Amino acid sequence: MSVTVRVPAKVNVQLAVGAARPDGYHGLANVFLAVSLYDEVTVTPAARLTVTCTGPGADQVPLDRTNLAARAAELLAARYGLEPDVHIHIAKDIPVAGGMAGGSADGAGALLACDALWGTGASREELLDICAELGSDVPFSLIGEAALGVGRGEQLTPLEVGGTFHWVFAMADGGLSTPAVFREFDRLAEGREVPEPTASPELLAALRKGDTGALAEALANDLQPAALSLRPALADTLAAGTAAGALAALVSGSGPTTAFLAADAESAARIAAALEASGTCRTTRTTTSPAPGATVL
Repeated sequence: MSVTVRVPAKVNVQLAVGAARPDGYHGLANVFLAVSLYDEVTVTPAARLTVTCTGPGADQVPLDRTNLAARAAELLAARYGLEPDVHIHIAKDIPVAGGMAGGSADGAGALLACDALWGTGASREELLDICAELGSDVPFSLIGEAALGVGRGEQLTPLEVGGTFHWVFAMADGGLSTPAVFREFDRLAEGREVPEPTASPELLAALRKGDTGALAEALANDLQPAALSLRPALADTLAAGTAAGALAALVSGSGPTTAFLAADAESAARIAAALEASGTCRTTRTTTSPAPGATVL
């Protein structure tokens, strides 16, 4: 017997970042939107815990106990007095190290799959608690659609979305370390007061109404200057997508993937083609949002 769970990527349509806290984390107001790029995580009973991975970028995915999917199996098993003896296979389609929460998605997918395989009957609240222990982005990977995350981003409030949004994602060569981007954010913020992070009322209203133009006006990422400081070439990618007709462009999360909001599917296809022709990115993907969270197939 095996269980397969499909789990989505995300884009941060707003990432407001506060000053570093005593615990080393930053307060966030993080508006997540799930997009229809998916990994599939399959768990099967085995003699011991193992992880395999296939798909684009699979060679960059750790296959030891540092993988969030493996950690998810261990945490759930420990809560129910079980041994985490499963083989976890990750079929990647979410870009690796791209600021789209692929690793977090795999953690949420493995957690839901193990819950179904073992019949633990864990409540949604308990699963979300384990997700928060795994990492700040993991709870959203479980619920999907759209949500506001506060605290470290793990305290979620679902948001209403009134329409479909079209996106182009441009993948860069190599990754960007999220901790390094936050360190650069702190360096750039030295000597000035960093305001408390709050969600933009205009952005939340644009999501609720399904208003693409209003969403384009409200997109914001406080980590973008830090990402551009560490990877200046991303500015060329943003400029190329904007010149090709994107309504808005921003670094996705901590990068290095860049996200472009398009008016419709046809515009998205044109923007993707122009980005690939520009030579400013490795490859592109077109997709839509919102998308459902982790789902047993």
